[in-house]
Amino acid sequence: MNERRDIIVATSLVDLGKGEVAGYLCHAYCHKGLCELTYNNNVYRFEAGDCLIIRHGEIVERVAESKDFEVDVVYVTPEFIEVSTPHSNYGMKGSMALFNNPIMHLTPEQQQVCALDFDYIKRRLVLTTHHFHRDAMINAIQCMIIDFFDFHASLYGNEKITSQYADLMERFMALLERGYYRKNREVGYYADKLFVTSKYLSEVCKKVSGFPANYWINRYTVLDISRQLRNRKNTLTALADLYNFSSPAYFSHYVQKYLGIKPTDFRE
Repeated sequence: MNERRDIIVATSLVDLGKGEVAGYLCHAYCHKGLCELTYNNNVYRFEAGDCLIIRHGEIVERVAESKDFEVDVVYVTPEFIEVSTPHSNYGMKGSMALFNNPIMHLTPEQQQVCALDFDYIKRRLVLTTHHFHRDAMINAIQCMIIDFFDFHASLYGNEKITSQYADLMERFMALLERGYYRKNREVGYYADKLFVTSKYLSEVCKKVSGFPANYWINRYTVLDISRQLRNRKNTLTALADLYNFSSPAYFSHYVQKYLGIKPTDFRE
């Protein structure tokens, strides 16, 4: 079995979230052309001068690249991202915003910086005989991440996030990442698990991400449900049980409320 590589570079997004790069974080810079992708049930246009960061490639449903599309893509494992991320709480705020919109439109000056970051990573990656190759790659990825922080702060503001807030938000998101929303969608459940009050958890979520705790619970639930509904082998009764709804009717009501369409119509 081949050893999993920490970093993989590519010149297309068609494999995003699949095959060899499944589970990797995707970072991309568009030099030319256009790519349309469906992510989080929304359609985004990724164009020349844009950078893109997608943490969960598996929820990308469609990638359509124009014939003249030119892109640099750097896939990085979550583990390598963790050791490369600078000690800044800003990363939590940025990751929340990018979950909702993975694309940042860069100024000409920022485009130059971003292109240089990707070029440096590609050049360093092939220097495998370097005695400190791993450290060099950590440095290269960290530089890219710091510049992404700067791009994001320029677009959305550089509001400080305390370590306490960042830690709570990280632990809350970790519970959602592990699929707790399938059985528990009450803010109070997560507050109890995190040893805080429901009000405090929602206040912290709002300060860090701009949205209260119940937004993130429902967001994760709806995205997962939409994926499950696309598999016609899953009956509504089975899905109602999977997500701990008391009946298929209640499940259908939830889907219609948050997706704006009945489950049966969603599949047509």
